[in-house]
Amino acid sequence: MHGQKKRRKRHLSGIIEMEGMNLSWELVSEPQRSREHGYQGMQFSVRTEDQSHRELILAYPFPKTSLGKPLPFPQRPKFSEKTIESGIRKALAAGWNPVSRGKVFVHYLPEMSD
Repeated sequence: MHGQKKRRKRHLSGIIEMEGMNLSWELVSEPQRSREHGYQGMQFSVRTEDQSHRELILAYPFPKTSLGKPLPFPQRPKFSEKTIESGIRKALAAGWNPVSRGKVFVHYLPEMSD
């Protein structure tokens, strides 16, 4: 790694208005590979704007080639607020209640879609 510069983390966040409440989202992690957990895709944290209720983690799969093999590093997939909004709607359908209290609700999505 001598001579290579370390890539800076993207600090991306925003607010989505959904079902009469403001939900703030933030990029938690980029796609990565670890010895413990293997390949992990992008993850986003979603909470109510006051940050005092149950957190949602939207976990997307690691990007793969058309043959199903993981893409080479480093990857910084593009996404839009529509992707996050779609993920939130799926999490709501799966049982996440943004105004409840409790442990973090992790919702694994099959793919990143716009």
